[in-house]
Amino acid sequence: MKFAVPLLALVLADCTREVEFKPAPPGAKVAVASDVSIFEVAPDGSVSGRVTVQKVMLSEGEWRERLTPLGYAVTREKATEVAFTGKYDKHHETGVYRCVGCNAALFHSSAKFDSRTGWPSFTTPIAAQNVYTQVDSSYGQARDEVLCRRCDAHLGHVFPDGPEPTGLRYCMNSAALRFEAAPTNRDPKSR
Repeated sequence: MKFAVPLLALVLADCTREVEFKPAPPGAKVAVASDVSIFEVAPDGSVSGRVTVQKVMLSEGEWRERLTPLGYAVTREKATEVAFTGKYDKHHETGVYRCVGCNAALFHSSAKFDSRTGWPSFTTPIAAQNVYTQVDSSYGQARDEVLCRRCDAHLGHVFPDGPEPTGLRYCMNSAALRFEAAPTNRDPKSR
């Protein structure tokens, strides 16, 4: 692979950089391929219901502006961050993990478990409609690649070796995710 060394250098050099959601700049042109139906979810995990949204399609330059170099490499070029370097591998807060590219709700912290693989792992997506899979036959093996339904971002892979109740392990890249913490239940007046 002619890009193996530069891509690995990019991943190693950028593994500690903060990944944040960068909304499209005002006036940015967003090409619309079609509408998609996904479920919106509040930070506390409650499903707000099914919504129809525009599929997000940006140019390579617009994706590069919106994402960090590592976020771009992972979500648009299907790279994988180095194991045990992602900020969500050992993350234990309550809330929703969203797509770094389009902000679609992907996973809730209640489905997260420690797979000891070095990547954040989940037993199930927040809603099956919010992600889709396709066969990834890179590296000489067939794996089920997981992608965001709204923007086609590469998120990671799903494997049939997870814990109950699903038996699945959605092995995701931290660089493909943005975490939204659940609101605290404390009343500021009670302090």
